[in-house]
Amino acid sequence: MEINFINHEEEEESQPVSPTGQYFTSSVISVSVIGVLESEAPIEIDDWQAEALLKDVFLPINPRFSSIMVIDKRGVKQWKKVEANIKDHMYKPIFPEGKSAEFYDDCFNQYLSKLAMDQLPKSRPLWEIHIIKYPTKNSAGNVVFKLHHALGDGFSLMGALLSCLQRAENPQLPLTFPALMNQNMNTNDDHKGIFKKVTGIFNTVSDFGWSLLKSSVIEDDKSPVRSGDVGVEFRPITITTMTFSLDQIKKMKEILQVTINGVI
Repeated sequence: MEINFINHEEEEESQPVSPTGQYFTSSVISVSVIGVLESEAPIEIDDWQAEALLKDVFLPINPRFSSIMVIDKRGVKQWKKVEANIKDHMYKPIFPEGKSAEFYDDCFNQYLSKLAMDQLPKSRPLWEIHIIKYPTKNSAGNVVFKLHHALGDGFSLMGALLSCLQRAENPQLPLTFPALMNQNMNTNDDHKGIFKKVTGIFNTVSDFGWSLLKSSVIEDDKSPVRSGDVGVEFRPITITTMTFSLDQIKKMKEILQVTINGVI
C-alpha cells in the first residue's frame, strides 16, 4: 500500500499511527474489515439522505474516518486530517432488474468477493459504503461497510457501525441486545466482580502471548479450514454468505476444535 508524504507544517497537526495500524499497512499486507448490515425492509433512501447520515453520524464517531495515512520526514506513518468527500466513498451497484432472490444472491456474493480483493485508495480516508437494494434470500437489501483494519479492530469498528443505528420503536432509547449473563446473577457481589476482572486480565495476557507464539514460532495444524499450503494467502478468494444458528456454531467449534472471534 503506497503512502503519501507530508511536510513539516502538516506533521505538527498529524497523529501517529498505532503499531497495529502500521503492521496492517505494511509492504507485504493490507487488511480490511467487511461488515454487512442486512435489512428486513427494502432500502428506500435517497443519496442525499445517506450522505447526510454518513456526514453527521458516521464521520464524527472516529477522527480516523476523516484522515489519510501519510509519512513524515523520519519515515514514521501518521494520520493527517482531511475533508472527506462522502460521494467518493458511497457506491450503489447496479444489477439486472426483475430477477429472483437466488440470482441476486449470486450477484451479491460475487460483488463481495471482488470487493474483498480490491485495495482501498490511499488518497482518501480508508473506508467505503456499498448500498445494495436488491433482495436476496436472507434480506430485502444490504449495506456493506469496508473499513481498513488500520482504523481499528473488529470490535471497535462493529461498535462504531452499531452506534449509527436507532431503535425502530423509539429512536430516543439506546440500542440494546439480549444479555449473555444469567439474569439471576447477583451483580452486586464484590467477590464475583473481582474474579471476573482478574479472569479478564489473565485471558487478555494469555491470548496476547499465544498470538505472539502463533505468529512467530508455532504453526497452526492443518484442518478443514486451513490447508497449510505455501502462498495460499495470495490466491484469489470467493465470499459466500450462509446463516448458522448458535447451536450449529458451537457444534462446528467442537468438531474443528477452534475458537470463533466475537461469538464464543
